[in-house]
Amino acid sequence: MTFDPASYEFSQSPGPVAIRASTVLPARRENVELQTGDGHTLVGELALPESGPVRATLITLHPLPTHGGFMDSHVYRKASYRLPALAGVAVLRFNTRGTASPRGTSTGAFEEGIGERHDVEAAVRFAVDRGLPNRWLVGWSFGTELALMYGATEPVASQVEGAVLLSPPLHRAQEKHLQLWADSGKPLTVLVPEHDDFLQPADATRRFSAVPQARVLGVDGAKHLWVGEKYAARVLNEIVAVVTGDAGHAPLPQEWEGPAATAAG
Repeated sequence: MTFDPASYEFSQSPGPVAIRASTVLPARRENVELQTGDGHTLVGELALPESGPVRATLITLHPLPTHGGFMDSHVYRKASYRLPALAGVAVLRFNTRGTASPRGTSTGAFEEGIGERHDVEAAVRFAVDRGLPNRWLVGWSFGTELALMYGATEPVASQVEGAVLLSPPLHRAQEKHLQLWADSGKPLTVLVPEHDDFLQPADATRRFSAVPQARVLGVDGAKHLWVGEKYAARVLNEIVAVVTGDAGHAPLPQEWEGPAATAAG
């Protein structure tokens, strides 16, 4: 059965409560489908602020599906739970071709990042068609490869402001893709865990020096999957600072007073 985000049961807390991994804050959530240019249907979810303007839009690109990555990978799930309410940020999550999650399964099959170009284009086109403003690509692991390979070329480049990369392996993305980003001038923020399995901060700084506007941030103690609330919260704070342009913003609240739900699992 396809998960319905309207099934969350919200209740009013008696006072401020800690925001935990499974805490779901109020938002307008809907299941969506994205249509690719080569005929596939990608399943996803859009979470919008319950009220007020959308300050920025995250178009999320998940980790490698052949190694457990999907739209519910925990950083993106927490972004959708929290950022519409805490930061006025819209979050679009979706499964790339052939990827399954409780939301459902996207048609097609994994294509090693080649056919997924159409998936990136479909997600950006959906955000544009819905009138979602200030659009940013947010890639994690395999998702960073997609952002780097296709984010600085048309039809995507003119429709996004820039990108935030989490744990980039720089396996599929090549120097030519970094050069495209350099030429675009679009901002690129790169969060690199100290103990990453593929690319650690010193090497990341060297590799991304090909993109003068890239900002590489090493995160002490973190690993490739950003496990632990401390590291997930750091990622979300950095993303919000970048996409809202509020580099000096106070950290996102760790407590919430108001209606909230608890996600299963």
